[in-house]
Amino acid sequence: MNDSLSKIEKRTAYILTLPAVFLVFAIILFPIFANIWISFKEVGLKDIRIPEPRAKKIIKSISEEPSKIKVIYKLRNSSLIQEIRDIQFTDKIPKNIEPLNLDKRCKFISNKIKCNFGNWKAKYREKFEVILKSTDSTKILKKDIKSFKPVLTGKSDNILLNTKFTLKNFKKVLFENDFLDLLLTTFYYTFFGTVGSIIFGILTAQMVNQKFFGRTFMRSVLLFPYVGPVVALAYTWELLLDPNSGTLNSLLINFQIIENPINLLGQKYITLNFFGLDLKLRLALTTVIIFEIWRYFPLAFLFILARLQAIPKDLYEAAEVDGAGPIKKFINITLPQITAVISILFMIRFIWNFNKFEDVFLLTGGASGTRTLPINVYQQGFAVSDIGMGSAVSIVIVMLLLIFMFFYFKLIGKRADEN
Repeated sequence: MNDSLSKIEKRTAYILTLPAVFLVFAIILFPIFANIWISFKEVGLKDIRIPEPRAKKIIKSISEEPSKIKVIYKLRNSSLIQEIRDIQFTDKIPKNIEPLNLDKRCKFISNKIKCNFGNWKAKYREKFEVILKSTDSTKILKKDIKSFKPVLTGKSDNILLNTKFTLKNFKKVLFENDFLDLLLTTFYYTFFGTVGSIIFGILTAQMVNQKFFGRTFMRSVLLFPYVGPVVALAYTWELLLDPNSGTLNSLLINFQIIENPINLLGQKYITLNFFGLDLKLRLALTTVIIFEIWRYFPLAFLFILARLQAIPKDLYEAAEVDGAGPIKKFINITLPQITAVISILFMIRFIWNFNKFEDVFLLTGGASGTRTLPINVYQQGFAVSDIGMGSAVSIVIVMLLLIFMFFYFKLIGKRADEN
């Protein structure tokens, strides 16, 4: 009895969870599978349109003979690249009306004009005419003919659904698309943006963790870069950094720090003289990284502040008795206590920054040496209209992140857990 009841409960549980599983598959898994599927196909935006035969019906009266009327059919293949096979055409006409000069590919059966047009190549267009005559010599009205719409059917291959796959997209991504430069740019942007936001988060959390007047207000203000709308923030930064009317360039020129304005978001490199050595700095990319650090350090600040408040005060009091200074307290007490939080933050921020699109796109559009892999996905998929290439780039991004996560958990994750 108990076994049968247990089986019923299991069956009921499976039935109740099926809708949730279906939703997860539809919302999350299906787009992933679709993206993988498309990445192995040479498909562009123009290929997505399903080929279909189309007909436009134009009716013209014959003034000399009211009992006759001319019908013009403009036929075409909607696809610019694919053929449509076995085109069947049907158009119904009212009773007591029959066609006179019917095309040899057509037949008149049961008040219907039926035609077999065979195969239409890509971009195919044709126009054929039919003269309709009233069998009882009465006047034919246009509205009677217009009331029936022609129907066309045909067969065509859907490039998205066939089983022809290719590795050409991945070959282009890895060998013909400046992949190494894109990869280095992405890692440069991701690493320094992640490390910078965590360092500033630690410094801010240390500062706000102290007792001072207005601490609550300060905590709220520090969250603004993270909670503010990214479009408004990016637009504000563009105004501030504009080389012609921006506030920053005006201040630097007025205080005679620079002689000419610097296009911080439009200049790829800037040469800096450091102890007699000329160093080339990626200016636009560095500016975007600074924006990234400023925008996302509040997230690290929140996580680290919560962990700092959980550290027992007795540890710091004992260190003070032993004569430890602020730096020794941080290295020997604070840093070991927040290592696990920093480890998690680094992984989360690295993954997010590696996939980051909107910040770079809004500030520079990927120009001036700021084109990362996510920007390349957009450019390939929409600017160039090569959806297969865009999908292939996104799959490469996923594979790179999986490799990163493997080494992260293998080398760093265990040490963080031990600490």
